[in-house]
Amino acid sequence: MTTISNRPASLPSVTERLRSGHGNIYVTITLDEDGQPFEVFPFLGKAGGCDYANLEAVGRLVSMLLRAGVEVAEVVDQLSGITCCPSWDEGDQIRSAPDAIAKALSRLDD
Repeated sequence: MTTISNRPASLPSVTERLRSGHGNIYVTITLDEDGQPFEVFPFLGKAGGCDYANLEAVGRLVSMLLRAGVEVAEVVDQLSGITCCPSWDEGDQIRSAPDAIAKALSRLDD
């Protein structure tokens, strides 16, 4: 059985705003003591209902994967390119909310 790391009381984080076809998505990524992504908290501004519920579910699952030790590159690979309502954000195409999470995770190394 896979071990999922317990969450400390506080963690440093970085938040990125990405523009999507559903509005602004704010992706907060908490970092562990080694500076590696530990959890993802996505927030879809001015949304509710199904869009937000689905985004929250994706965030919870991504967090569980990261806390279980799945490589960030694997998570990014699975979420990248999922397309719903594509839009452009400062020259970068954001294909969907999951794609926005993938982009935010991949930019941590930049």
